[in-house]
Formats: sequence, structure tokens, C-alpha cells
Amino acid sequence: MSKPLIIVESPTKVKTIKKYIGDQFNVTATSGHIKDLPPNEMGIDIENNFTPKYVDIKGKQNVIKSLKAAAANASDVYLAPDPDREGEAIAYHTADILKKKGRNFYRVLFHELTKNGIDEGIRSVHKLNQDKYDAQQTRRILDRLVGYQISPLLWRKVQGGLSAGRVQSVTVRMIYERERAIQAFTPVEYWSVTANLEGKYPPAFDAKLVKKNGKKIEIPDEKHANEILEAVKNASFSVDKINNKTTKRNPLPPFITSKLQQEAISKLRFSAKKTMIVAQQLYEGIEIRPGEPTGLITYMRTDSVRIANEAALEAQDLIREKFGPEYGIESPRFFKNKNKAQDAHEAIRPTSVYNTPEKMAPHLEKDQYELYSLIWKRFVASQMAQALIDQKSVSIQANDYTFNVSGSTIKFPGFMALYISSDESMDKEQKKQVVLPELTEGMALKLIKLEPKQHFTQPPPRFSEASLV
Repeated sequence: MSKPLIIVESPTKVKTIKKYIGDQFNVTATSGHIKDLPPNEMGIDIENNFTPKYVDIKGKQNVIKSLKAAAANASDVYLAPDPDREGEAIAYHTADILKKKGRNFYRVLFHELTKNGIDEGIRSVHKLNQDKYDAQQTRRILDRLVGYQISPLLWRKVQGGLSAGRVQSVTVRMIYERERAIQAFTPVEYWSVTANLEGKYPPAFDAKLVKKNGKKIEIPDEKHANEILEAVKNASFSVDKINNKTTKRNPLPPFITSKLQQEAISKLRFSAKKTMIVAQQLYEGIEIRPGEPTGLITYMRTDSVRIANEAALEAQDLIREKFGPEYGIESPRFFKNKNKAQDAHEAIRPTSVYNTPEKMAPHLEKDQYELYSLIWKRFVASQMAQALIDQKSVSIQANDYTFNVSGSTIKFPGFMALYISSDESMDKEQKKQVVLPELTEGMALKLIKLEPKQHFTQPPPRFSEASLV
């Protein structure tokens, strides 16, 4: 009796899947797309409802022959390319070349390449998703229409070798408009005044002028700054009010694709493209033991922060073992998706938190290790206790003028003991940790010096790769 056939798009996945399913199925790969629009013509019948014309991709003839040979005796074919729009197109085109009377096609979605993930995918087969395939076709058709019709116009009117694209052209417009805003920006001068003060006990500290007669003060130029210096240089400084509070900070959710790319750009200096290449390797499988690849992360193209309950509970066990019970939480923390999220896949997370970066390090290349560490830490941190930050704000009076100094100290690090995003780096936290002497309301302060400083408003920043993602 012939075995069912599983078809994936990546040869790397073949090894990983065979490790878990043994000899129950035959497994082969398409090595990416096998059909596409023709490279040397539009390939779209605009007059006939924008119908695309697909051809076999050059160089894929041997792959197609191999697929037909592998499917020759298979009555059941499981189409298991990536669970996204491109994967759906590969599945459709593969079914098209293998269609045969009496042959059954099933769509399989592997959200993680682990034994549980593969077993679940095979148990929960679907029909091919026409809507998802249509979405991929629409995007491909738009790419071709924009590229093939506008690029020649650029060659004639602007410069040869330029190209236009569905995403590229919009991005260029955004960059152009930002550059116009930068060029049109007129800096506005303003000044600040800082008082260096000393209390009953060291150390001395700096306080910034913020109000006059209870209203926010603006210092437009040096003349006004000097007037303020004259008014307060002989004034008596004293502590007016001290406000202490403890704030709670929650961890960020596990990564979605765009956030992973942004964080990898900021922390690892990876390009968005490099991030996805390395993430694909981690998803498809790393050889932990010779001949036994293991998928280390869930599918890396997602807009959802949803996580499996089992994964959150496993993280809780590890957190209590590794950090102590005070770093855990009573029940899993779940995050809310944005309104327009497709939510087709979980957030990007490790397939098992017990595959720690340290344990995986001997099996990973440097880039793989760095990206895996980022994903692992972000996910585990998402299930850790809140951080507690002690904040102190001191209001200081000098005649009609109010100065302010504030600082923060980390009372309990919680999730910050493991992971802090680039937006809330420890450097920034440490800068906020102004060391203040012991102060009490009504305490007299000694003025050591007054420091005026000139500033100018800044134009909007140019886009970075991270801010464009």
C-alpha cells in the first residue's frame, strides 16, 4: 500500500518532519515556488478581469519531475508549505501540477516544527484556502502592474535603471515627504536654567527651572535667561514639596514579525531581511543531535500576540526554577491583539522554554544564537512579574520661581531582570536614577551655581530601517 505524501517548501523541513513521523509518510520539498508570472512579459490579462498567466519557473523542471515521481503512487497528498499567503500559493500550484482523478489533497499548517506541532497539523487538515490564495495573487498582480507599467516611465522621464514597486514607491514617497518637512523646518531658540544645589547632607544635585508664579515658564532667548539669573541668584532656596510613589511596569508582549525586525535592527544591527532569514532557520530546524533537526521557534510571520496556554504555563515553571517564586505570576499573562490583526498564527516564541539560549549555544551559529536569545528572553519576560520603580519628585522654591528634580530607582526588577526592550533600555533607567541626598519639606538649600543653556527645537528625524518597518 502506498504511503501518503507530505510536501513542504523547504528541504530543511524535510529532515525535521521525518525525525518525528518516521516511515508513516513520504516527505519531499518544492524548494520554494514552482510557478510564477513570466519574467519577460506582463503576464496579466487586464482585459479579462486581470487574470494572471502562470508558467513553470525556469530551473524548476527537475523539481517538478521529482514531485510527480514522489506522488505517483500516493492517493493522499498533504500540502504543508508555510502557513501564510505565499505558502498557500505554493500549495495551490503544487496541487495543480499533481492533480489526478481519485487523488486527495489536504492543506496542513505546521505552526511549529515539533512532534506536537506536526501531529496537530496532520490531525487538523484543511481544504486549500481560496481567499488566502486570492490575497497572494492580488499582491503579486499589483506588484507586476506597478513595476512593469511605472518603471519604464521612470527610465524615460528620470533615469535608466530606476524601478517602481507596490511597496517601494509608497516608501519613497514617505521618505520624500519627511525630507521636505526636514528642509522646511525652522529651528526655534529656547533656553533652560539649572540650579546646582546642596542640602544638609551630600551629594549636591541639579534642579531644573520649570515654573514662575505657578505657571510653566518659557525662556525664549539669552536676555530672558539673564533676567531670571539676576532674580534668583540671591534668593533663598528651600524644599517646597516631596512626592514619592511606586509605579508598576508591565512586560511587553512576545514578538510579532515587525517588532522582531525592529528590535533586531536596534539591538543586533541585523537588517530586516537578515532577521527573517535567520528566523526561518530557527523555525525550520536546527540539528541538536546529528541527523535530528529541531524547530526552535514558532512560525515567524505573524501579526498576533496570542500565545498557547501550555507555552505560558511552561514558562511559569521555568521562571520559578530559574529566578525564584517572586518572579512568577499567579496565572498566565495574555495580550490583546490590535483590531486589524489577522491572528492566523501565535506570536513568535520558543517551542520550548527549556531549550534555553545557553543550552542551544553549542548548536547555533552566532547570528542564530543572538536572534534566538532575543526571542526566548522576550517571551519568558512576558510571563514574569511586574517591575516596581520608586519615583521621587522634589519641588524647590526660590522667590516666585519653582525648580524641580526627579529620579527613580528600581525597587524590584521583575521581568527587567531578564529583558528590557530597546525603547526602555537599562541605560535610560540608570539615567533616571538621580542620586538625591536626604531631603525634607521646608529644608533650606544652598545655591552653588546657576547654569543657563541655549537650545534649539529639532526637525523630525529621518527614517531609519527600524522606523520604516
